[in-house]
Amino acid sequence: MKIKIVSKTDEKITFVLSGATPAFANALRRIMVSEVPTMAIEWVDFYENNSVFFDEMIAHRLGLIPLRFDPDKFNFTDECVCNGKGCPSCQVVFVIDKTGPCMVYSGDMKSSNKDVQPIDPGFPIVELFPGQKLKLEAVAVLGRGKEHAKWQAANAAYQYYPVLKTKDVKNPEKIKKKCPKGILSVKAGKLVLDDPIKCDLCRACAEQSEGVEIEGDPTRFIFRVETVSGLKPEEIVSKAAEILGKKAEEFKKELKKL
Repeated sequence: MKIKIVSKTDEKITFVLSGATPAFANALRRIMVSEVPTMAIEWVDFYENNSVFFDEMIAHRLGLIPLRFDPDKFNFTDECVCNGKGCPSCQVVFVIDKTGPCMVYSGDMKSSNKDVQPIDPGFPIVELFPGQKLKLEAVAVLGRGKEHAKWQAANAAYQYYPVLKTKDVKNPEKIKKKCPKGILSVKAGKLVLDDPIKCDLCRACAEQSEGVEIEGDPTRFIFRVETVSGLKPEEIVSKAAEILGKKAEEFKKELKKL
């Protein structure tokens, strides 16, 4: 099994996974979306709120603000040494205390841990008009996307790696022009797929001639992962692989009991 990184930014990563099966690829994708732990606001105590938004609406907005954090420094509340009582190792407290007129942004959230902050200070929360005030305390904890969408680590998708097969193609130039992505070329009289990563298997080329086939390789997969949390995309992929490995080990141990 091999991985080749095609492109990587702070928010997205594209890579090719080779020597795998569709079942493995889908398991990896599902874990990236639903089981990689992230941090999000879970509880909010309102001390004063006479803004145009109800408490529940503001709490919902706060919960969906992605938080940047170090995953190695926090535990799940029910697995922490504090036995679920809440401590700096499993919780982070945010405070907002603003008086209008002003717009309250995510940058106004004062954190009890300087290393845990919203990924962007510009997320709008609520606009306060003259005479209005918002004072609250919010607690962020670790969670998983399968419990609530606010803990979803990433949007992840994959497709089969495209493979172009040709035989006795009489009009390669005409077929080349039919590709909506413009990723086909003619070299030495043969039709060639220049960029398989951009191909979405639309089959527009195959519809032009019986001598052209475009199909997906069931052992190679193009993954596209976009972070929607405070984790980097490569961290999400690595953590997902680690979780999948642990699941396999647990399954192996259970089999030995049979």
